[in-house]
Amino acid sequence: MSSFFTTPASQKKRKRDDGLIAQSSPKKKKKVANGAANSKPLNRKTARDESVSGSGSEDDENAQNNANDDETLSSESEDEDETGAERRLRLAEQYLENIKGETETVGFDAEEIDRDLIAERLKEDAAATKGRLYRHIASGLNFSSAVKTFFCADTQTTTSVAVCPPYAYTVSKDITLIKWELPTPTTPPPQKKKKKATAKPPPPARRRPIKLLYTRGNKNETRNPKYQHHTADILTVAASSDGKYVATGGADKRLIIWSAADLKPLRIFPQHRDAVTSLAFRRGTNQLYSSSKDRTIKTWSLDELGYMETLFGHQDEVVDIAALSLEQCVSVGARDRTARLWKVVEESQLVFRGGGTSDKRKMNPREGLTNGEMATVRTSYAEGSIDRVAMIDEETFVTGSDNGSISLWSLHKKKPVFTVPVAHGLDPALKPEEASAEEVPNPKVPGAPQPRWITALATVPYSDLILSGSWDGRLRIWKISEDKKRLEVVGVLGEAPAEAERDGNVNVLETRDGEPPEDRETSVRGIINDIEIFERGDKGKDSLCVVVAAGKEHRLGRWKTLQGKNGACIFEVPHKQAGEPAMMEVKRADMDSSQNQSKT
Repeated sequence: MSSFFTTPASQKKRKRDDGLIAQSSPKKKKKVANGAANSKPLNRKTARDESVSGSGSEDDENAQNNANDDETLSSESEDEDETGAERRLRLAEQYLENIKGETETVGFDAEEIDRDLIAERLKEDAAATKGRLYRHIASGLNFSSAVKTFFCADTQTTTSVAVCPPYAYTVSKDITLIKWELPTPTTPPPQKKKKKATAKPPPPARRRPIKLLYTRGNKNETRNPKYQHHTADILTVAASSDGKYVATGGADKRLIIWSAADLKPLRIFPQHRDAVTSLAFRRGTNQLYSSSKDRTIKTWSLDELGYMETLFGHQDEVVDIAALSLEQCVSVGARDRTARLWKVVEESQLVFRGGGTSDKRKMNPREGLTNGEMATVRTSYAEGSIDRVAMIDEETFVTGSDNGSISLWSLHKKKPVFTVPVAHGLDPALKPEEASAEEVPNPKVPGAPQPRWITALATVPYSDLILSGSWDGRLRIWKISEDKKRLEVVGVLGEAPAEAERDGNVNVLETRDGEPPEDRETSVRGIINDIEIFERGDKGKDSLCVVVAAGKEHRLGRWKTLQGKNGACIFEVPHKQAGEPAMMEVKRADMDSSQNQSKT
């Protein structure tokens, strides 16, 4: 048998050195292996001659491959030797270069990019990740040019509204849930087919929402536990950000999850022991918070359609709740006069105590003053209940009370940072026969004017814009100062600055005779029970849309009945044109002129 040791030396195959084999590249080995597999066997003598003749070229190729391998190995070793700080610095420099590449197409200079665009982009990114206020949009909106559209169905008082563009959902006291399709500024109305084509101009864009679906419960099914609907007034509604779920809560202690596509019930949760008063989705998720008159707050996971946990702490009915991106929420406890921020993950809560008084400077005639002279009398109204709450960012929120005050809160302070007293004015004084039960009432003891409650409160998250509502027929606009320590008056939605200053000043909201303000095209007749705001376009570049739920009665009771309409309103707020003065500047000029006239 032949073997390596018995084979003649002339037939032995020449072997390369181990050093050359180790230094050869993987690509070279792969190429040689493939060639060996596909080529036909050659004579041993011919192979020996070729190997001897090609040894010089192989040495040159190996030297070049070794140089390339050394370069790749050196770059890999440099990446491995890079520390964490050096890597972060390299990524930051790469991030700045990417931003410069985006902005160079616009045509700015390098100095302008460094000073303005890059700094602004970094601030916005940092504020967005931390959930802090970073957009100042109140001064760029033309609230006086807002266009109002009223829509309604044959229902009782509309108690709440939820928006998931392009759809809106309303609930009412007659156990009705309605799905609407909101119009867009460029949506043309449906046209009927005509036999002959006409040269008429195209019709204007549709402004009124379209009623798509509705479902109504039955009060007679109260004792039927298998009934898949509400059996009492529906008090609140919320829609998930992905448009899959709609949640409703009512006075029948039920929380019902609906399919947003066809309004069919998916799950009914009867865990609450009293009426469900408010609902709020965690921003960008399907985690739901519900508050109830049983003094508890419950969390739900709609991805699994299951219950998570219960939060205890309030000493009275929890009437409103709000949430943003973080796993925490803020609630108000009515007559326990507290607002509580719940940190769900940490299983802790922060308590913010109200209960202060709102001072109101009122002009009243006094005895001894002649020629109609007026004197300033300070009147205070105690805070009996905190009814509304809305979050601005993860560290700031606002509340509304039954004494008409709007308070600004911060996580770093247990008392309000700033309070606007009697934000929506005073109701007219009661007549003697209304204030007294006697047959012949004393005309010298009329009922004292009382402040209008804050019945609705809404914000644009992570911005400086706040809207409030009551039963004075106006949506009032506020903004947060740049230092986040004050609430400033912007105006009234749909009214010119001069009219808002004359008839809607925060300090003189009612007329001298105590009569309510007159109706206007932009007035909301009745009690404003809920407000929803969303922005059209990327970060509100197109416009701002405000949806208001209103009715003849308050959403939680019948303490007050007004002349109005049961339904909802849409306000389209455009942006200001170039060269248009800001509303606050006009208002301040009017206030300065009025103060100068009073001094003279």
